[in-house]
Amino acid sequence: MQYLWTNLETILGTYDGSLPLHHFLKDHFRKNKKLGSRDRRGLSDAAYAWYRAGKCLSSEHADAKTLQLAALYLCGLEPKAFQQFLVEKWGTNSNDLATRIATLKACGIEVDFEKILPEFIEFSEGMKREEWLQSMLQQPRLFLRIRNRFEPIKQLLLKEQISHEWLSEHCLALANGTDVGTHFSAESFVVQDASSQKTGAFFKIEKCATVWDCCAGAGGKSLMLRDRFSHSKILATDIRKGILQNLKERFETYKIASPETLAFDVTDSAALQAQLGSRKFDVIICDVPCSGSGTWARTPESCYFFEPHSLEILHQKQVQILENAVDYLKPNGRIYYITCSVFETENEKVISEIASKKNLEIEVANLINGISMKADSLFIASLKKATRA
Repeated sequence: MQYLWTNLETILGTYDGSLPLHHFLKDHFRKNKKLGSRDRRGLSDAAYAWYRAGKCLSSEHADAKTLQLAALYLCGLEPKAFQQFLVEKWGTNSNDLATRIATLKACGIEVDFEKILPEFIEFSEGMKREEWLQSMLQQPRLFLRIRNRFEPIKQLLLKEQISHEWLSEHCLALANGTDVGTHFSAESFVVQDASSQKTGAFFKIEKCATVWDCCAGAGGKSLMLRDRFSHSKILATDIRKGILQNLKERFETYKIASPETLAFDVTDSAALQAQLGSRKFDVIICDVPCSGSGTWARTPESCYFFEPHSLEILHQKQVQILENAVDYLKPNGRIYYITCSVFETENEKVISEIASKKNLEIEVANLINGISMKADSLFIASLKKATRA
């Protein structure tokens, strides 16, 4: 079994967070073809567990291997490749977190969740610090937004005995790893987190309204807008031309007309003016670049390698995007500011700064806490532009 520890040591010793962990692991396994499927799963679980819990574990006597096993144990994981070591040390894993913490403490291993994130970082209203810190131990579920073929999908889920939960008429929760591509037709669903789906309830969009999705990415919000408000006229923009091509391909998959797309940097006022000129919009969606802290339970490596000083850089960028976008909003129009962050610096502080500077009314400011649903967490605010005097 030494080869497992050697591989884990190599992974943790060379990974630096510069690319998503799953890409790094895929490349490692490609280079080490002798690793079987059980070994790959065990190493993946061990790596993810370390980036979830490694920072909060400490001991005066435990060696690196013991702490790595402690991370697996604390996260409630017992991958077969490492199971014998866990059983030898602590027995069968308990479903109760308090019991697992007590077991580790009795073995001289301290658990301090506060070490995961600097204490000075403030959370948005609606998120408790302790709740968020402990949520880092578990991966959120897989969520689908079901677009059509509801009854066939419901029948299939029951026939195939696929573990699932309907959170709403359109929102389906599944266990991670469920092969949705095999079970469901491509045009019948969109992979979209439950909290992201909930943002749709905040949108007020009249028939034939003009909508600018100014940081569209791969088009998740644009797709939802097209499904819910089919008569709206959407402009989707992003700084990356490649991801806008992905957006168009997704729309083709769902057999619906792609929105107008343009590639430019919203923080660049001159480029914005050159591309949009005198255009104004009834609704603007600003799903801005952010720390992603509301999604770190899915990507714990982002939390592990997080640099606190980056928050102020992100704040300034978010302010610039929102401030520039507001200039293209019609009187009485609404701009929706969205982040997948749970930090006050990226949420309330941004909208309050812009609302004051641009004379906007903050209609709604809401953190969608997805922890109880085993989902991501998002922030959404609705700001309304006053009619000119």
